[in-house]
Amino acid sequence: QNLLAEKVEQLMEWSSRRSVIRMNGDKFRRFVKAPPRNYSVVVMFTALQPQRQCSVCRQANEEYQVLANSWRYSSAFSNKLFFTIVDYDEGADVFQQLNMNSAPTFMHFPPKGKPKRADTFDLQRIGFAAEQLAKWIADRTDVHIRVFRPPNYSGTIALALLVSLVGGLLYLRRNNLEFIYNKTGWAMAALCVVFAMTSGQMWNHIRGPPYAHKNPQNGQVSYIHGSSQAQFVAESHIILLLNAAITMGMVLLNEAATSKGDVGKRR
Repeated sequence: QNLLAEKVEQLMEWSSRRSVIRMNGDKFRRFVKAPPRNYSVVVMFTALQPQRQCSVCRQANEEYQVLANSWRYSSAFSNKLFFTIVDYDEGADVFQQLNMNSAPTFMHFPPKGKPKRADTFDLQRIGFAAEQLAKWIADRTDVHIRVFRPPNYSGTIALALLVSLVGGLLYLRRNNLEFIYNKTGWAMAALCVVFAMTSGQMWNHIRGPPYAHKNPQNGQVSYIHGSSQAQFVAESHIILLLNAAITMGMVLLNEAATSKGDVGKRR
């Protein structure tokens, strides 16, 4: 009981300083793996050092920090759940011990027993948005975290600038608005929307998947997801370009067939 109380007290002290507790191999084995424990621990295994060039790790870490801060400053905060992080360069032995060869990875270590399959977050299928992580934690621990994000006005400012720009252009050309009836312009705008939707941009917006996946062991980058139930952002960009190329080819074929000129050239 004294050992458990000491561990909880130490974790609470660290949490009071920083929402996400950084751990090396020794701290991980003592506070996460070794009994006794009456608390849950969520661990993010990552590789944040610049030489690792893991942009996905940095993006996932930002969402993880948002979630941990939401828990730390919520009225429901208690010593039943702690957020920790193990960086590959600070705890390579932990990665080897768990046979882990990819990052980022989120795992939940329950108060009793070993982690089950569902205690590993399915990042590739669900994405790493703070809201999705919170839902997964609620399923594993019964702790419900309401995610609070810092205010971001960039979208509002961008929309206001766009509206101002369009309004300014319409005002400057108020005596000649024939361009509004330009079919080609509207067709290009419609195609851009179609390409974005058919390539999976809405799925990316909802799920928040990583741009690509880099294996921390061999540095190999994957742009195409191995599962048919998920995708990377880069994958949707590739599909968008292919769809655009096919459409452009069809337009050029139609133009060649209907234009006036040499039959051989048209063919």
